[in-house]
Amino acid sequence: MIKSVRDTARRVVEHRAFQPTVIAVILLNAATLGLETSSAIVTYLGGLLHVVDRVALVFFVADIGLRLVAYGRRFWRDPWNIFDFLIVAIALLPASGPFSVLRALRILRVLRLISMVPSMRRVVGGLLAALPGMASISALLSLILYVAAVMGTKLFGAVAPESFGTLGTTLFTLFQTMTGEGWPDIAQRVMTEVPLAWIFFVVYILVSSFTVLNLFIAVVVSAMESQVMAEARAEEAEHAADEQTANWMILEEIKVLRAELAEMRLERAEP
Repeated sequence: MIKSVRDTARRVVEHRAFQPTVIAVILLNAATLGLETSSAIVTYLGGLLHVVDRVALVFFVADIGLRLVAYGRRFWRDPWNIFDFLIVAIALLPASGPFSVLRALRILRVLRLISMVPSMRRVVGGLLAALPGMASISALLSLILYVAAVMGTKLFGAVAPESFGTLGTTLFTLFQTMTGEGWPDIAQRVMTEVPLAWIFFVVYILVSSFTVLNLFIAVVVSAMESQVMAEARAEEAEHAADEQTANWMILEEIKVLRAELAEMRLERAEP
């Protein structure tokens, strides 16, 4: 009985129309949650939006339940399944009284698209694989930022105290400069008192923005390429295993046919 229920649940979950249906419900729920941010729309369609939201939540719970029944303990071996479970579990938390702030967390259901769409999973996998390299680059960037902040405070603290008066202020100013936001105005104010200050800003921007930040992109791209290559190798290995199984089955059939032909020849050779 349990096996038949599990087989039925697995057929439903693995049906080719199941995943597109889940994606469609996620998108519909995302649209309704966005519409709920408009008080005018809620005035006219609040009841309908609430019903759609409840139906979507019931569907998500049914989805998780079906997959739990279909795969049993194997469900917990896939990190994406755990991710889906946590997202749905958060949506089931009470959203009234002191927990009313949790209503905003309902939008987290949209993140289930990451686990549903293979290309998104590949991107997230690449980002996670890039974290060790990004940590090293972050440490390097922090070191450069600290050295530049100490130099900037010493050089320009007296002439521009609003931007370089303290180490903390200078760190924020240089972080803002690194992002390219408003740094010409900052540099212009300093250069009115220190004409050669442009050398400091140009060197700092070249090192921080054009060199170090581009290293982040390089690490992420490299990690994604490794992720794609790993998936390609896995698919090739699976394809090779399927071909080997098919070849083995063909050889077995050939052996059976040879045995049958040999028997037929023996029967014909007998008087």
